[in-house]
Amino acid sequence: MLTAAKDAMTSQAAKAYANKFISRYGVVTALKIDSRNNRIELVCQLTGEIDPIGVTIEKYRIEDEGAKKFLRVMESSATRAWLQAVLRDHLHGRQLEVPGWAASAL
Repeated sequence: MLTAAKDAMTSQAAKAYANKFISRYGVVTALKIDSRNNRIELVCQLTGEIDPIGVTIEKYRIEDEGAKKFLRVMESSATRAWLQAVLRDHLHGRQLEVPGWAASAL
């Protein structure tokens, strides 16, 4: 129960953070973190797309490098084939720096 409450609060903060990150491309309309299973689900309304797009980070891990924290996406899926290919080509296995508050919550 405590994990679910923490995930709900973190999801709201992460949604605001993600919206700053993708503002050039659209908006995140929903974001749900499941830290117990290392899973993140997003729904985005991207510019030029009529329908919302779903992205699921199926598996991630948090890594420390000095004082910095990074999220590494291991597996993901998307509701559009082109976006799934972009995720695999440009996101899988790469480190994304995340704020300390996010890393501790994930």
